Amino acid sequence: MNIFSITVRRAAACLMLLVLTAMQDDRMVDLTYTFGSGGAENIHVPATRLYADGAGYGFDLAEPPVDVSGACIADRAFFFSADLPEGDYDVTLLLGNPSHAAEITVRGESRRLFLEKIKTRKGEYSEQSFTVNIRNKRLSADREVRIKPREARKLNWDGKLTLEFNGVHPGVRSVRIRRAEKPLTVFLCGNSTVVDQDNEPWCGWGQMIPRFFRRGISFANYAESGEAANTFIAAGRLEKLLTQAKAGDYIFVEFGHNDQKQKGEGKGAWLSYTQSLRTFITEARKRGMKPTLLTPMNRRTFDENGKVVNSHGEYPDAVRKLAADENVPLIDLHKMSATLYEAWGEKLSVKAFVHYPAGTFPGQAKALEDNTHFNAYGGYEIAKCVVEGMRENRLADILQFLRPDYAPFNPAQPDEAEQLSLPLSPFTEIEKPDGN
Repeated sequence: MNIFSITVRRAAACLMLLVLTAMQDDRMVDLTYTFGSGGAENIHVPATRLYADGAGYGFDLAEPPVDVSGACIADRAFFFSADLPEGDYDVTLLLGNPSHAAEITVRGESRRLFLEKIKTRKGEYSEQSFTVNIRNKRLSADREVRIKPREARKLNWDGKLTLEFNGVHPGVRSVRIRRAEKPLTVFLCGNSTVVDQDNEPWCGWGQMIPRFFRRGISFANYAESGEAANTFIAAGRLEKLLTQAKAGDYIFVEFGHNDQKQKGEGKGAWLSYTQSLRTFITEARKRGMKPTLLTPMNRRTFDENGKVVNSHGEYPDAVRKLAADENVPLIDLHKMSATLYEAWGEKLSVKAFVHYPAGTFPGQAKALEDNTHFNAYGGYEIAKCVVEGMRENRLADILQFLRPDYAPFNPAQPDEAEQLSLPLSPFTEIEKPDGN
């Protein structure tokens, strides 16, 4: 064996060792970031550390907070980001403010709600945790999910974890991020009624549902505005999520708003729509996943008697029949949303949708009057309907992770909007989502 061959083999061995080491590090991510002046243990992050500086972590997107003894605090929302490989992560936060009593709301990625109005006294800290899903666009070495131009800006696709600290005197003392060990992942597939919306005032139920669950379960929201069941598949979204799924995970599938607009040969509730939904079921079962179907929720359309008008035609019935034929759980959002809207009535129901007079948001020259898309209040209430659908179907492996403060919800008795006012994220968008 010549020296050249030995050198090549040694180089190959060294390369393999580096690859294996990187893979091991990927699996064993365990990072603790500490904030404020006076601390140096773990990874100390001063308020001057900006993510844009290239360190792979730091304050991001908005004006950074300020350092105080043992924490970073602000009188407005601030963001912290850290680069991470895709996967599920347990996040543990020490929240509080040494200078003020605080009420802190935490969102992650594209405005997923994780913690709602955590209250602390001056100088008091509260430890809170949840599990979050991170993903990227890669399907293989040379292929990616086909995302939309507007979607390219979404935090869900950017290869890092971003946390938003918001509320009254928000503050954080430490952030611990570690790879989750065998979490249950629920993959969400759908359209703009499900999607994680980055900007106010838009909201899908999929970005609200994490709030009701504790650490150990993550919700991987692959939904996108304007998608139908077949276009979701064609874009590679189903293929992508299946690369991340494991046996025992769930896949929740809710389409219909955009499917019903498709015309032509082979289209319709009982043809392409049903065939596409069956593809989700078949592909999920191949991998030991547990599929669940959801009927599309109603649009805000009332008749002269105050009853909700079905604007989805035969599509909800097609979902119900397929769920029965395939023996999969059914969450009937079409039925529950009708009950919910009628409980509000035509007048009060506008509080759950994107209905705002001109000038409510920066650059908004005209009134927003959207009877399909929810604001945070509407998304929150629909998310509760989904949880009740889980309870009706006795999805025990999901329900074991419900937070202790979750109270059973009756769509006929919705929460008052004023009770659920969440602090607004600082970023807004006037353009309506695709599929309006």
